[in-house]
Amino acid sequence: MRPLDVLKEYWGYDSFRGIQGEVIGSVLDGRDTLGLMPTGGGKSICFQVPALIREGLCLVVTPLISLMKDQVQQLKNRGVKAEAVYSGMMRDDIIRVLDNAVLGGYKLLYISPERLSSDLFMAKLERMRQVSMIVVDEAHCISQWGYDFRPSYLQIAKIRQLLPSDDVPILALTATATPKVVNDIQERLHFREKNVFSMSFERKNLIYVVRETEDRVGEMLHILQGVPNGSAIVYTRTRQQTVDVARFLEEHGITASNYHAGLTNAEKDFRQINWTKNRVRVMVATNAFGMGIDKPDVRLVIHYNMPDSLEAYFQEAGRAGRDGKTSYAVLLYNHQDLQTLRRRVGETYPDPDYVKQTYENVAYFLQVGEGEAQGRTFYFPIETFCRTFHQFPVQTEAALQLLNNAGYLEYHEEQEFKSALHFILRKEELYRIYETDEQTDLLIQTILRTYPGVFANFVYIEETLLAHLTGMPADHVYQKLKDLHHSRIIDFIPHRQTPTVGYPVARIDTQLLRLPPIVYADRKADFEQRIEEMARYVTSTDTCRSRMLLQYFGEQSDHDCGQCDVCVERKKHRDVHAELQQAIQTITDFLRDGQEHPLADLKKLPLKSAVLDEALRCMTAEERMIIQDMNVKLK
Repeated sequence: MRPLDVLKEYWGYDSFRGIQGEVIGSVLDGRDTLGLMPTGGGKSICFQVPALIREGLCLVVTPLISLMKDQVQQLKNRGVKAEAVYSGMMRDDIIRVLDNAVLGGYKLLYISPERLSSDLFMAKLERMRQVSMIVVDEAHCISQWGYDFRPSYLQIAKIRQLLPSDDVPILALTATATPKVVNDIQERLHFREKNVFSMSFERKNLIYVVRETEDRVGEMLHILQGVPNGSAIVYTRTRQQTVDVARFLEEHGITASNYHAGLTNAEKDFRQINWTKNRVRVMVATNAFGMGIDKPDVRLVIHYNMPDSLEAYFQEAGRAGRDGKTSYAVLLYNHQDLQTLRRRVGETYPDPDYVKQTYENVAYFLQVGEGEAQGRTFYFPIETFCRTFHQFPVQTEAALQLLNNAGYLEYHEEQEFKSALHFILRKEELYRIYETDEQTDLLIQTILRTYPGVFANFVYIEETLLAHLTGMPADHVYQKLKDLHHSRIIDFIPHRQTPTVGYPVARIDTQLLRLPPIVYADRKADFEQRIEEMARYVTSTDTCRSRMLLQYFGEQSDHDCGQCDVCVERKKHRDVHAELQQAIQTITDFLRDGQEHPLADLKKLPLKSAVLDEALRCMTAEERMIIQDMNVKLK
């Protein structure tokens, strides 16, 4: 089938947008391809269409679990066989999906980058005889020069080596990449030739505004009240701010919810659905929210704090106006923010000796000796660790991330572990020994119907699902599970989110630990430069905001947007200047007879009082007229 025929049959569109057709044509020709498409540019079409045309299975690597679930469901609704593998799934479900992929049961398989290096996936991949293409979404994550580098992405290039055919093309897609990152993406994915297609990053319907303010919360409220229609996102730096700001908005009559990485998946889904379905207007969130969000009517994105980079700002701001209608991206800041931002260099890149000491302390904390623990993963209560070794959490997490990037440790900030249970009593003993009340009996029966195998092994459960099936509140379900645990009917491990530390290589002598330039010195310098570019963006008063962003991403623009705060202010100054010059000309024409006139006569001219006063001040300062004894004449 032709690409346009597939587009029409499955999506109902008659033509491609932007560079979609060119990207699809390149992939169908078997070429490694990088597509640069701003948020809302239609990236998914670029791989879903050729996936349906090419024979075999399309592997889609993306870090966005919510995006995976959403796209898989949309594909299924269109009659396309698709599935996803991501963290939080039960092992049996993962095996089932991968086995079906081996047998040719799907056209598209979405997988999170962390899963790529697992022994299970590697073993199954070698048996996938016909992989049609590999898609790398959010491809900037593979570049150590990118603002959101993820070491797990480095595993992607290794996939090609395991495939039986060496002519499987890679399609990399991203919405944010500087020229330096564009080159790095292609090198790290082992492109057979440089091949880049790029849409303009210009968003003509998006109005960029920077507001300097000491009353951040008041300014935010004023802006939200001034743009009353459509949804909004407010980005904050910390989790606590999401709670505080959402509460403030609710207290002032604006429906709001909050979102951050510390919430459970069920809580995230619930809050995102409420916002998507317009049950709340504003989502107050950290940068954990937004990637993969496709809500068209976001009229306003407010950055309550300054982001670390223009890449992050551009991507987050770009979630406004996906429907092409006029929308606003507003960034609030004050000079204290600039100092805070510059301090983040030292926080994000602590002294190398501090990093080495952290490595040593982790080993003591986990009781890992030199040469030990390769391939092992440990729960890592970071707050307890920091208290034990008198380390600050921010610098500690930064040190762990650097050790992660250098390959000495694998640190995951918050690994989510589902609730799990299994029955201690045998099925025939359950009711003979234990008398239950009506609700507990209903809960037990629901568990037995929903989760087979609970008598043999631990199984993962969802309290929210049990609450839905039983009609009981989720907190009641949780309490009854705890009661059954204390009564020794079940073993129950509640849901938890726990940081983990793993050793991809055995622990080494700390004195031998090295942080190569690509991990520390070079990236620190690059981080400093990104922060200075961010500072220049907010403090500039003479360059169009849109033009600054385009230039940062390597796109030259020959025109100003005419609608950002800088352009509006410049136009205002031009209008004021033109009005002033017109007033001076009107006064000059009136006094051209060379006679003295009462100053009061000038007030009869068709001029605004303030403009008249400014015109008289200018003409007097330039010695073009004389004012004496309440009379005026040209000099």
